[in-house]
Amino acid sequence: MIALGIILLVVGFLTGVSILWTLGVILAVVGAVFWLMGSTGHAVAGRRHYW
Repeated sequence: MIALGIILLVVGFLTGVSILWTLGVILAVVGAVFWLMGSTGHAVAGRRHYW
């Protein structure tokens, strides 16, 4: 999810499409939150860890 967010950020920045930029930011932040929650031991979406 973090990788997809970064890809959308780059594509949105290069093409000037603001919706891709916005979606990229949202996906990157949500992916980072899931990653932090999973690394601290909280179950994320039914999983004990989240990569």
